[in-house]
Amino acid sequence: MVKISPLEGITYNQDKVNISKVIAPPYDVISPSEQENLYNASDYNIVKLILGKDQPEDNESENKYSRAAQFFTDWLDKNILAKSDKPCIYYYIQNYTDSNGESISRKGFIAGNYIETYEEGNVLPHEFTMGGPKEDRLKLMKACKANFSQIFMTYSDPDKEIDKAVNLPEKPFIDVVDDHGIRNLLYKIEEENVINKMVEIMRDKKVLIADGHHRYETSINYRDYRRQQNPDYDKNAAFNRVMAFYTNLDDENLKVYPTHRIVTKPIDKAELIENIKKYFDVVEYSFDSATREAVKEKFVSDIELFAKNKIAFGACFKDEQKYIIFKLREQRAVNEFLNAKQVPDVLKKLDLTILHKLILSDFLEFSEEDQMRQNGVMYLKKLKEAFEAIENAEAEVVFIMATPSIQLIKEVSSQGYKMPQKSTYFYPKLTSGLVINPL
Repeated sequence: MVKISPLEGITYNQDKVNISKVIAPPYDVISPSEQENLYNASDYNIVKLILGKDQPEDNESENKYSRAAQFFTDWLDKNILAKSDKPCIYYYIQNYTDSNGESISRKGFIAGNYIETYEEGNVLPHEFTMGGPKEDRLKLMKACKANFSQIFMTYSDPDKEIDKAVNLPEKPFIDVVDDHGIRNLLYKIEEENVINKMVEIMRDKKVLIADGHHRYETSINYRDYRRQQNPDYDKNAAFNRVMAFYTNLDDENLKVYPTHRIVTKPIDKAELIENIKKYFDVVEYSFDSATREAVKEKFVSDIELFAKNKIAFGACFKDEQKYIIFKLREQRAVNEFLNAKQVPDVLKKLDLTILHKLILSDFLEFSEEDQMRQNGVMYLKKLKEAFEAIENAEAEVVFIMATPSIQLIKEVSSQGYKMPQKSTYFYPKLTSGLVINPL
């Protein structure tokens, strides 16, 4: 049972600010240069709350978290940020054009999600997390007592009951195009009967965390912290909920993309290829400077084609004028290897399981900690950046992964397992600065 609820949200007062100047990407994808640009865009940009600047004189009590809390309070006092008149659910649409020129309209809604542990079986993770980001986000939540961005949740609704229940207003409450060309539309759903219908539809569902595992686990820690402070807490207190964006796994506009692996530590290239050949067939794509881009396009397309029938992924080695696709041949032998590692059957279906367990761990001798901390192996979401890493000799080898199967993601999480860290990339990211949830 998933318990969603309307929010008494806080939004920017568009009579006071230009909304395009105060929104930002999620904190974890903002580069230092982008952080600086966002700071300069407006005195009230959300980046000052979600990713403040460190200062040389910072200490335990005066730091970026305490400054965020002061900004938050000041902006509320100045009516830069305004509280909602009454609880509502926010319907959120992101319109964009993908790399193939296709127009995509991803739809969903923003509401409160009653916080549960994974063990309760209603909120399902699909990736492993790391400790550092959770410590950072917990400090921010303690200082500001608010959610500044949403957890990205997915649910299964093949009959699209939620969409049928919603009657959108004629005009969106917010209509803004971000710096990546994505049009963000936000509508308020205030009718009690519609909200009640949405709550009822979601009641018998499970939700899968698509993005925001660190922040969801932080919300559990924050909830427990507040409960310790308030032993007689009200179960309906705001800190028992976290703000989430929900989108339908069965909607054709939900797109998931792979995260690629780049290896930066020195390797024995010939030995690695020979080891991989014991289990995989090899397809080579030679190119020269004139044909590189055309061959690259064919290479990437074939990875997707081959991966529909069997586990396959690509590889680019430093100082090589060819791309390689490895197609799994010895499934039984690989399964025996994974059995020895006590890998569950459902995880054996994942290309990343084989890449991490067999190639990164066994052949290249990366420890689990190395892989978790990205020590010598790194994870890149953008295909262009993965190719640039090898073309600029910044990596020894880059592994290009196929698009993950949404159905397989559901299968893994429903059985209580997690995929390797950074397995999926749900695009576009959710824009920060549209709705704030006070705790």
